Amino acid sequence: MTQQSLEPKTVTKDAGDGTRVPAGRSRLDRYFHISRRGSTVAREVRGGVTTFMAMAYILLLNPLILSGKDAAGDTLGQKALITATAFAAALTTLLMGFVGKVPLALAAGLSVSGVLASQVAPQMTWPQAMGMCVLYGVVIMLLVVTGLREMIMNAIPLALKHAITMGIGLFVALIGFHKAGFVHRGEATPVSLGPAGELAGWPVLLFAVTLLAIFMLQARGIPGAILIGIAGGTVLAVLLNALDVIDPEQWASGAPELHGSAVSMPDFSLFGDVEFGGWGEAGAMTVGMIVFTLVLAGFFDAMATVIGVGTEAGLTDDKGRMPGLSKALFVDGAGGAIGGVSGASGQTVFVESATGVGEGARTGLSSVVTGLFFAACLFFTPLTAIVPGEVAAAALVVIGAMMMMNARHVDWADRATAIPVFLTVVIMPFTYSITAGVAAGVISHVAIRAAQGKAREIGAFMWALTGIFLVYFALHPIESWMGLR
Repeated sequence: MTQQSLEPKTVTKDAGDGTRVPAGRSRLDRYFHISRRGSTVAREVRGGVTTFMAMAYILLLNPLILSGKDAAGDTLGQKALITATAFAAALTTLLMGFVGKVPLALAAGLSVSGVLASQVAPQMTWPQAMGMCVLYGVVIMLLVVTGLREMIMNAIPLALKHAITMGIGLFVALIGFHKAGFVHRGEATPVSLGPAGELAGWPVLLFAVTLLAIFMLQARGIPGAILIGIAGGTVLAVLLNALDVIDPEQWASGAPELHGSAVSMPDFSLFGDVEFGGWGEAGAMTVGMIVFTLVLAGFFDAMATVIGVGTEAGLTDDKGRMPGLSKALFVDGAGGAIGGVSGASGQTVFVESATGVGEGARTGLSSVVTGLFFAACLFFTPLTAIVPGEVAAAALVVIGAMMMMNARHVDWADRATAIPVFLTVVIMPFTYSITAGVAAGVISHVAIRAAQGKAREIGAFMWALTGIFLVYFALHPIESWMGLR
């Protein structure tokens, strides 16, 4: 007599992409592939909340950057800018969650906003400047639709992809140290410890305590270490502030307390205030250069971030390629147009998404959670000021340390590999530009391979990228030669 197994047979069903998954999984699980990516709903929610907390500063920083005057002498309203920033971040992040299905959150790109404020607005009106954002977003979407953007990303060697991840790690850590007041511009040196070569003030101490606490929790293997650390640091900050232990002027992002009502109605006055004409005074060449600069800022910053965060989340294959990349890149490109129409500047994937990945986020559900929090901020904007920037900065340093672990994948004994990796990693934080780091790595890789007599192995896209990046570094001399500066 044949003995039959008493274990129940696992019933599977088609997941929609040719793979089989247990039939008992929820529709939410199946849609976002939560179990397949080794995650849980709790981890995704925790990751989404953590990402939002790390990105919430953009609701205050982006309006500050875009607060200047345009060529007509007009300025944008502060409340309207906060609403536009929250709305655009919510919409694009939700799209990334539902369409891209990856743990990447979007918000106003500081590099794009910086270009708008420093180069675009002085030459045209704000509505025209937002029209430029729409144009660059359309250009990037066309690159995605034609497959060029993904082909460019896949053409980058694996070692450089690891370098991009590490460079972003150092870049993120530097942002964290600077936001916390731990690193300052020195009087006789480019940077220094604190404002005068020493640490001063309770907020910096609170940053250090939060950072150390998170590292200790991680070393113990405690789930949610980053979120626990941020929550604990915020509670401690609120208590110290309530007891008048800390001078309110010491907080870089404002005292962690609620000012007035927690509820405020959104101001959508900037939505749709976009113009696509009247650029004649600036000149066709200037408009072309502006679009080119915005595309560079939006394209390569996002490319590097997607590679870095995707690798950290374990979503890439053995060659560093991420399945379903085209959808994520299309949403990122659409972010430029959405940000322009909203009046918030172009939206791009934020490197702070790595904080949610560090908490275990692996799917688009995390992005949905982050997007919903941004949507809530349309009505609860005053609450975003409660989490001190010094506390949130600790999470950035922790993630930077985690991303540097990719160094183990680099063959440091091979100079042809090590030199481009080194340049990519150090130039990102040293220049405060992800794009500059990617550019240096690509150019040096091609130059060294060509010097080794391996020009045919480089590939057409790497040669094309090298040409583009050479123009990027030479933009100022070219514009000066053409009389544009």
